[in-house]
Formats: sequence, C-alpha cells, structure tokens
Amino acid sequence: MNAEQRAPGLIVAPLTPFDADLGVDLPALQREIDYIIDDCRATMVVAAGVETQEYTYLSMEQRLDLVRQTIECVAGRVPVMVGITHPSFRTAIGIAHQAERLGAAAVQLLAPLRPFAGPPTQADLIAYYEAVGRETHLPITLYLNPGPGADVSVPDTIALAKLPCIQLIKESSRDLARVSRLIVEIDRAGHARYFTTMQMLLATLQLGGSGATMPPPGSEIARHIIDAFVAGDHARAAELQLQFALFPAKWMHRGLAPAMKAAMSLIGVPTGEPYPPYVPVTADERESMRSLLRTTVLGPRIG
Repeated sequence: MNAEQRAPGLIVAPLTPFDADLGVDLPALQREIDYIIDDCRATMVVAAGVETQEYTYLSMEQRLDLVRQTIECVAGRVPVMVGITHPSFRTAIGIAHQAERLGAAAVQLLAPLRPFAGPPTQADLIAYYEAVGRETHLPITLYLNPGPGADVSVPDTIALAKLPCIQLIKESSRDLARVSRLIVEIDRAGHARYFTTMQMLLATLQLGGSGATMPPPGSEIARHIIDAFVAGDHARAAELQLQFALFPAKWMHRGLAPAMKAAMSLIGVPTGEPYPPYVPVTADERESMRSLLRTTVLGPRIG
C-alpha cells in the first residue's frame, strides 16, 4: 500500500432522513452529505449499508433509490461504498451490480447468520463471500456486527481477510483484545484495511489500524482526533477521544440512530426522527445531550 492509501480513513454512514410520508427527505440528505464531506472530511461515504441508516425498513426499490440518491448527493467528491447485505447471495449480487452501474467504489456485506438457524461455519462464510466476489469487480468490505449478523471468530475473520475479494473490514466490537490482534494479523499483515468504531478510533490508529466507520455527527469529533494524531499531538488526540466516553453512550438505551439524529438536530443539520414506531430521544434527554455536546468540539454548532 502506498502512503496515500495508508492515511487514516474516516468512513461515514449518513443517517436517513424521512419525510412525512416516510420517503427519503432528499434536501435533508443533501445537506447532511455536504456536512459529512465538507466539515467531517469523510474519506468515504456508505450508502444503505449499516443499521443506523434504517435501510432495513425500506422496500428493495426504496433501498436502491436511497443508494442512487446518496451517490448523486456525493457527486464524485469522495468514493461511495454501497451496502449489499442480504441473506441470499443472489440478491446481494444483484444489488452489487446496481452499485457498479451507479458508480460505487466498493460494496459492504454483513457476515450473515445461516437462514436455517445456527452460527455459520468458516466454510459457510468463505463460500458466501466467494460466491459474491466472483460476480462483482468491486472490492468487498467484510462487515462484522453480531446481532443482525454472525458473531465471527478471530480465526474465521483472519481467514476471510485473506480472500482476494475482501479488501476492507468494518469491526463493530469494542473489544481491545480482539481489535489489537486483528490489526496485527490483518491490517499490519497487509491482507485488508481494518476499520473499527468511534470508541476505538484512537487505539486503532495507535496500533496501526486504518481508521473507523461511524455516523455523523460523531464523525466530526473523529475528524479532529485524526487531525491531532496525524499532527503528532497525541495528548490532544487523547483529550478528544475522551469526548466519546459519554457521547453517545449516555443515550444508547434509545439506540444509536435515535441518539445520532438528536445530536444532528442540535448541531443544526437535522435528519428527522427515527423510523416509526421507534421513539426518539425525549425532550429532557435532548437537553442533557445539548449540555454535554457544548463541552465538545461540536459546541460552537449548538444553539
């Protein structure tokens, strides 16, 4: 990998703003993506790829339309990675082909649970990713998120990272023992670029990982952490990383998407409320969040 490829990456998954008819609010999406690119300085944007984007509530037609709208809003300013997750590898391939036609730079695919129950074996996972990889020229991001997907062991993750079609990994755990080992055995070994979460960002950079994936506005805090780290100001980077100690943790009982949508409203880039019937952050919780965010790098944006 050359020096440009090894620069820390910040992959941002825009929240999906819904209008009164539960369609995508395109003007709100455009404002959000402009913020993600201009202010957060994302190195890549994810289209309909992670659960915080609430894409699972959409029909396939709506999901593909969200992908198209996201790519159009980005307008070539940064690469776009398209989520193609689906239990059927044939459907995932179909979405990948749509992503190719729309100009995507990569696809993201959640490690699947077996549809007939039980955790997948290493052979199951390899066969699944190879089946998709044979049908698309786009690099695949292995998305690891137990719950909606499989709980993939360390040995199985390393085996998958060695597949030529897998060039990036999105790790959702906050397990330092797991993360540190996989950075050594995957990223530093040259198999794939390994990205973690906002809570693990600084540790990931210090250990030689590639960066992190997250929704906004956490991505703006992350941008400041990356800037400080690259500048060699490690004390400042550590101070900034502490801003993720309470945010969004204090509001995670509502879910990450509702917490981040509340924060986006507070910084003046509203992305609406969670898809119903799920409830938003309460008024009292929002005021508590406002007080905390005023103490972070997002403070100047808070009304």
